[in-house]
Amino acid sequence: MSDPDVPVEFLALHGLAVRKAGSPATVASLLGADEAQIAAALDAAVAEGRAAGAKGTYMVAPAGQAWLIEQYPVVYAEAREDGELTAAYERFEKVNTELLALFTDWQTMDAGGQRVPNDHSDADYDRGIIDRLGRLHERAERVVGACADAQPRLRRHLERLEEAYDKVLAGDIDYVSGVRIDSYHTVWFELHEDLLRMLGRTRQE
Repeated sequence: MSDPDVPVEFLALHGLAVRKAGSPATVASLLGADEAQIAAALDAAVAEGRAAGAKGTYMVAPAGQAWLIEQYPVVYAEAREDGELTAAYERFEKVNTELLALFTDWQTMDAGGQRVPNDHSDADYDRGIIDRLGRLHERAERVVGACADAQPRLRRHLERLEEAYDKVLAGDIDYVSGVRIDSYHTVWFELHEDLLRMLGRTRQE
């Protein structure tokens, strides 16, 4: 599913930058790429000073970030000129605003006019937010699908969103916004970061 026209050396470092830190397996999963190829590319990036690695976890080094900044306008020149992709991205940002509000409402709730942490003891409250997530997920499917029509690699993010949403529906509510798992919030954040880097945009929130 990863783009065959983009060098794996670039994709591996890009995926790692989107992920912030991770193993070859997690980066490969994000990209929909072969784990062995990603592992080799990350090891090469370490040797070139573009990444740092210890105990199977990698991070992009400052030199790697600088190299990516130079590469993005070249690798994604056509994507940045693609009117359909940029239009889909603008629609994405509208869904993003609503999803961020939903995640805030999931993590906190009103108590006497003040926002307090949601301890998830109110099943009706949580159910209402999950219903909202379902409606937003339907919109996200269309928007991310449109992005993936222009850049097929992005379809992997849509698959990951669907996996997280299915787990929420199955009763594992940690997959709404858990930080140590590929929750809906985690995957959405990474998708957003991927699009921002690809299109040369900056995060607004």
